[in-house]
Amino acid sequence: MKHDRALAYAAFAVVCIVWGTTYLAIRIAVTTMTPFLLTGARFLFGGIVLFIVAKLHGDAIPRDRRVLGDVVLCGVLMVAIGNLSVVWAEQWVPSGFAALFVGTAPFWVTLIELLRRSGERLELRRGIGMLIGFLGVALLVTPRGAGSAFDSRFVIGAIAIQLGCIAWQYGTVRGKYSLGSVPPLMSSALQMLTGGIVVTLTGVGLGELPHFHSTPRTFAALAYLSLFGSVLAYTSYVYAARHLRTTTLSLYAYVNPVVAVILGWLVLHEQLTWVSITAMIVILGGVAMVQSGRGATKKVTVSREAAVEKAA
Repeated sequence: MKHDRALAYAAFAVVCIVWGTTYLAIRIAVTTMTPFLLTGARFLFGGIVLFIVAKLHGDAIPRDRRVLGDVVLCGVLMVAIGNLSVVWAEQWVPSGFAALFVGTAPFWVTLIELLRRSGERLELRRGIGMLIGFLGVALLVTPRGAGSAFDSRFVIGAIAIQLGCIAWQYGTVRGKYSLGSVPPLMSSALQMLTGGIVVTLTGVGLGELPHFHSTPRTFAALAYLSLFGSVLAYTSYVYAARHLRTTTLSLYAYVNPVVAVILGWLVLHEQLTWVSITAMIVILGGVAMVQSGRGATKKVTVSREAAVEKAA
C-alpha cells in the first residue's frame, strides 16, 4: 500500500508538471493543425503505443460489456469532449488563459462528488471558495482581463473549456469507481483509442483533412503532446486517480496554470495584464479554500448494501 501510494504521488507530480507544458504545445500545434484531427492523431498514437506496452505487460482486454461501455464512456468524456474543448478553444484563447480556465476543475469535481450518493458533502468554506474561484474566471473574461485576446471567440472558448472541464471530471470520477478491475495501462490505452477514434472520425466528417498541415515546429509540438502529454501524463493521471482522492488529484489545477502562464509569456510572449494576474491569484485562492475545507467535509455514510437496497 505504501509503495502504491508513493507511486501515485509520483504520478501526480508528473501530471502537475507535464500537463502544465501541454498548453503551450497545443497553442503551437493549432497554428497549422485542425483541432479535431490534432486531438485524434495525438491520442490514437498514444493509445496504440500504450496498448502494445499493456499487451507486452500481460494485461488483458476486459470482457465484461458493462466495463467496456464504461471505458468507452470515459474515453469520450475525457478525450473527445474534455481535451478537445481545450484544443478547440486554444485557436483563440492564449495558452496561459486556457490553463487558468481549466483551474476550475476542483470546483466541478466537488459538485460531482456532492451529487454522488456516497460522495462528499459541500460545507460552507468550500462553497465560498468555489464562488471566489468563479469570480476570478469572470475577471478573465473581460476586456481588461483578457487584454488584446478579448473578443467573442475568446468568450466562447472560455465557455467551451468549462463544459470540457465538467466532462473531464465526470469521466475521472466514473473511471475511478467503475474501472478498478481494468489494469491502468490497458484502461488508459483503451480510453485514448476510443476517444481518439471518435474525434478523428468527427474531424474527417467535418472536412478538416484538407486543412490539416504541419511544419517542423507544429509536428514537434504534436510529437511532444503524443509522447509526454498522452503516453506519460495521461497514464500517470489514470494511475493516480486509482489511489488518490478525486479532490486531492484535482490539485494539479494549482500547478498547471502557473507553468502554462510562465511558458506562454516566455515563449509566445502572451500578454499578462494586472487584471489577469489578479484573476489568477483569485482563482488559485478559491482552489485553496476548496481544498483546505476538504478535511472538515463529512462523508455520506451509505454502504454498498444500503445503496443496492435503495436502488431496488
